Amino acid sequence: MSTVISEVINKNNKQTDTCDLLLNYLEQLGVEYVFGIPGGAIEPLYNALARSEKRGGIRAITARHETGAVFMADAYARNTGKLGVCCATTGPGATNMITGIASSYESNTPLLIITPQTNQVKEGKKALQDSSDTGVNIPGMLKFCTRYNSVVSHIEQFEPKLISAILTAFNTPQGPAHLSIPTNILKSTLPIPFKKTNFDNINKRRHLIDKYAIKNLIEEVSESKKIVFVIGPGAKNSTSSILRAINQLNAFFVTTPDAKGFINPYHPQYRGVIGFAGHSSAAKILCDESVDSVIAIGTTMGEFSSNAWDEKALLNSRLIHIDDNYENLARTMVAKLHVQGDIETIMEEFIKGLTTSSTDRIEAQYSQFKSIIDKRDLFSQKQHHSKQLLHYKLDDCDKVNDTSLPIKPQWLMNQLTKSFPSNSRYLADNGNNAAWAIHYLNPFDRRLGSRRTSNRDNTCRRNIGAGAFQVCAEFCSMGWSLGTAIGTALAHPSDPIICIVGDGSFLMSGLEITVAKQENLNVIFIIMNDQHLGMVKHGQQLNHAADIANELPNISYALMAASMGIMSHTIEHPDDFKKLNFNTICNRNGPTLLDVRIDPNEVPPIATRITGMN
Repeated sequence: MSTVISEVINKNNKQTDTCDLLLNYLEQLGVEYVFGIPGGAIEPLYNALARSEKRGGIRAITARHETGAVFMADAYARNTGKLGVCCATTGPGATNMITGIASSYESNTPLLIITPQTNQVKEGKKALQDSSDTGVNIPGMLKFCTRYNSVVSHIEQFEPKLISAILTAFNTPQGPAHLSIPTNILKSTLPIPFKKTNFDNINKRRHLIDKYAIKNLIEEVSESKKIVFVIGPGAKNSTSSILRAINQLNAFFVTTPDAKGFINPYHPQYRGVIGFAGHSSAAKILCDESVDSVIAIGTTMGEFSSNAWDEKALLNSRLIHIDDNYENLARTMVAKLHVQGDIETIMEEFIKGLTTSSTDRIEAQYSQFKSIIDKRDLFSQKQHHSKQLLHYKLDDCDKVNDTSLPIKPQWLMNQLTKSFPSNSRYLADNGNNAAWAIHYLNPFDRRLGSRRTSNRDNTCRRNIGAGAFQVCAEFCSMGWSLGTAIGTALAHPSDPIICIVGDGSFLMSGLEITVAKQENLNVIFIIMNDQHLGMVKHGQQLNHAADIANELPNISYALMAASMGIMSHTIEHPDDFKKLNFNTICNRNGPTLLDVRIDPNEVPPIATRITGMN
């Protein structure tokens, strides 16, 4: 970034524009993009963005809908660890953001949301799109789905409130922070000099740990004979440490649906996903009566990730819950032990404290696995040459090789990881496609065969970010993946982004695909086209409810994409898919759309969701 303080100061009167100062702070944080849609009231910010773009600084990404802009900012934040920034104009611009903001709130994503207000002198006079407390009251609406929410009523408040918003967004629990700024303040200037704020340490988490709780954790584990780890998304920065502990203890492990992208699904001790669209092998190992400790790390323990609050598998006295978010720990009061603090620090202290005697005792219990775990080179080589070795059970496993018509969703999921390179990143929108992907899509560990070579490049290194596979957990917004694909592609420009979306979700938010075209982003949009709102249809069937309001028209999404100048293909037969030139697709300077006609009668693995509804 090229911005320095002197560039945003009006040297003649020692003033700086409010929006220039805002962008200066964002550049200090390494932010590269502001996602949004311009309008009259937010125009001062876009004027500053124009100046920023001209000098090579932060630039604007224009979404097609304000919720799409929030999803883009959310994805950028989750994939980079930086602050996601989005904006909209007054009135409907701001209200259109609410679904995206609520989704980020539930996902604990650090966002800064900027909305304007009408000029303060117009408040209470029925001004156009009045968003103040005398109008539709946008701050009042957003107070329920933000971690910080404030109106800048005086120019002197701007800088301290901006700093507070940023700090709160990165605090634990992380989440969206909203500033509502009247247009007259956005157009204002601030006197110079002002004190430069040091943001160097803003992304460094406080390593607070409870040593007494860690001591108890070590004692519990030392006395345990059979252990299962449950890895949640909050543990994404600690998966290496967790896997070290798993290998040292010869423990089994499972993941929540939103954490499977952070681990190697071909690890011999992995037993699959617990929760929505999960695997029976994961539930089986957790319900094994010989298991005496279940260590859950970084998971919300909500319906989506707990197998609908499964008391037999998870919420019982065997549970040990490790998390940095007290809100998550509050959902597991039945646990025998809670350990709160920075997860990576806890895991490092935990590994240090494991005694030889405790690990020897556990190794004796699992001697049949010891040769596999100790011979990591052999396992890596075996995995490299046989990338189909799963150690957990799939439902309808025969259908992953079923080439009959119509195309089986199970077959499609299995083909994706065979066809796309190992550095691909997969997103699954909400609906049946999420269930198919959670259960049957298993991205390869991108380090396979390369992690010990001297000439490996960055495509062979695991860049954690938001993981190789992402879903919208908890809030489960339809249409989430389209905007998320844009933000993910901007965060990882060298990786193909595979956006798996149902036809219902595409009809809801599909025009965000034109942002990928405009920005020349390599995103492959795969539409699982069954001409239905699939989860509604199958949910009604499983619940013995009325079959109603779930049909969608037969639309050629390939023709729709072609009309936008986007390369597209209709896939009606497995051979149509296999004939695609994936090398060309993955190196295209722009998006590709695949309209895949799938079997509408294949029932996805959503029984847990149906149970939770009853």
